[in-house]
Amino acid sequence: MSNRHENRLSRRTTLGLLFAAAAGVLASGMPVTVQAQAQAQPEVRIGYQKYGTLTLLKGRGTLEKRLSEQGVTVKWTEFPAGPVLLEGLNVGSIDFGTVGEAPPIFAQAAGANLVYVGNEPASPGSEAIVVPKGSGLRTLAELKGKKIALNKGSNVHYLLLKALEKAGVAYSDIQPVYLPPADARAAFERGSVDAWAIWDPFLAAAEKQLGARVLADGKGLVANYQFYLASRHYAEKNPEILRIVLDEIAKVDDWGRNNPDEVATVLSAQTGLSRDVVALAASRYAYGVKPVSVDVIASQQKVADAFSSLKLIPKPIVVKDALLPARQLATSSK
Repeated sequence: MSNRHENRLSRRTTLGLLFAAAAGVLASGMPVTVQAQAQAQPEVRIGYQKYGTLTLLKGRGTLEKRLSEQGVTVKWTEFPAGPVLLEGLNVGSIDFGTVGEAPPIFAQAAGANLVYVGNEPASPGSEAIVVPKGSGLRTLAELKGKKIALNKGSNVHYLLLKALEKAGVAYSDIQPVYLPPADARAAFERGSVDAWAIWDPFLAAAEKQLGARVLADGKGLVANYQFYLASRHYAEKNPEILRIVLDEIAKVDDWGRNNPDEVATVLSAQTGLSRDVVALAASRYAYGVKPVSVDVIASQQKVADAFSSLKLIPKPIVVKDALLPARQLATSSK
């Protein structure tokens, strides 16, 4: 190749790079180097659901203040249910989030590289199987052959398994209708399903707004822990940020436990639900984030084994494989 041709190619390459840089300035309103620096600013991307401690934390704004001192920004993304939240965690669109018992089991079985970093206490009254107010169904045994709406892989999936087991009804003897909460409520309202397995605040809304009757809640059947999880990569790279997040969760837990009226106000504003709905849901919530204990992991293993035995997950899993080394994310919670 001639030197003249090489020079033309070099000029073209240089002009191309300059054009790309100029386009970057025009598109973003800032030089490319400044834009790259902005993108590199430390952040934590948090996935939350329509209710719970993270919703309170977002509403109070204390985490943003605390992390801004460290030069860290916070980005919040709402998800309709735990399974899709953990999909977001797995594909890298969020770093941290909260879900119930079952979603981490399904996610771990599917190969998601997540880790448990904490949990709230058991809250079995925060989920239930409900029937329409005019339903003739009175016992769990009568669910045999019936259509039951639920979010597949969510905490209520395990509740339904245990409720049927207690009643002596095989899972294969019901007709599960897998729907996210909004679609499940619509099906429940129009009578397309006979029952609905659901959690708060959707449960409280169904009770207050639709007159739904509780056939059975989680008491005596399940623990219904609320878990905080992170992507393993983020947890290993940013343990100090996660320690701060968990510390602020512990503080908002303490505040929420002692201020039920204010909790209802914040949750109503954050969720758009009426105060009486969120007040009912909040009355059933359990506060007190802690590091995940041996007993809690043993409870999770029972959930995993139950799903595995019914072939609802593709393979058996060992839940403790999704833990970080002890004390790496110790919190200051009481």
